[in-house]
Amino acid sequence: MPKVTFLPAGVTVQVMRGSSLLEAADEAHVDLPHNCGGVCACTTCHVWVEQGLASLSEIEENEDDRLDEAMGLQPNSRLGCQACVGDEDVVVRIPGNRIAS
Repeated sequence: MPKVTFLPAGVTVQVMRGSSLLEAADEAHVDLPHNCGGVCACTTCHVWVEQGLASLSEIEENEDDRLDEAMGLQPNSRLGCQACVGDEDVVVRIPGNRIAS
């Protein structure tokens, strides 16, 4: 099973393939805000993928459109509610001062 590591908290959790980064954050007890309830209607679950970007699910049009509104947008930006883990480990950084709860 792949692992997801959340920075800056340094918390790692093992997840089932196909789990979203938001589900992984919940499993790891990492505070990854999701004001819309995880339905791709906001950008509060925006993360930067530092490792394993290619192993995540492909960005769909709705996520791509929504990411245009995210503060601090980078080429490795994804929405935690939409990006699903593949077979490889992933390392993500939560922008700002949000850390493990």
